Amino acid sequence: MTKRSLGVRRAALLASSLAMLGLLAGCGSGDDTAGGPRTEPGTAAPATGATTPSDSAAEDASGAPSGVPTDAVSNSLTPSAPRSPAAGTRCHTSELSASVGRNNPGAGQENFPVVLTNKSSRTCTLYGYPGTAFVDASGKQLGPDPKRSSADPETVTLAPGRSAWAGLSFANPEVSGAGTATPAALMVTPPDEEDPLKVTWPGGEIPVSGTESSVRLIPFSPGTGA
Repeated sequence: MTKRSLGVRRAALLASSLAMLGLLAGCGSGDDTAGGPRTEPGTAAPATGATTPSDSAAEDASGAPSGVPTDAVSNSLTPSAPRSPAAGTRCHTSELSASVGRNNPGAGQENFPVVLTNKSSRTCTLYGYPGTAFVDASGKQLGPDPKRSSADPETVTLAPGRSAWAGLSFANPEVSGAGTATPAALMVTPPDEEDPLKVTWPGGEIPVSGTESSVRLIPFSPGTGA
């Protein structure tokens, strides 16, 4: 009789324990928020305080939150574009040939167009001023560096075979009384480049010292300046 009573009590306790386990399991599966955010395998758990897709903007197919332009996301990973308008397609020294055009004198001034021509097979651009230096036969610079005008540069687009010119001017030494020298060549460096082009100088004496010895430049314009 005693053994039978003990067996009945054990069976009752086991049934009660199983019922409690079933109750607890039912509560956990019915409320996902009770134990914190659920995470699928292979994904990172949301950070503390982060919103879930149910109460924030859902992501679109590109991975960007809806309502945010896709290019805003891609642009944040792209370096800023160069400020110079011609930086992306500028002409390189190896793509150009240089020449000095005919003098167009006036009011005691000598005015020469410095011409760059696109000899490549692609379209490229020039923006700003050339670097220029008069040199003697040994390559030594004659006179000070030219001064740039205050004119606003423009981007000049050069199709293959097309040219742009920058004005180079100085006071006639016979009028100004400046000290002079006769260059063997003019070194011309395209904007934003380092390698110069060497051009035979056809213009005779230039001012290199004394009063009115400055040589002035204006920025590139389309054409040859003829």
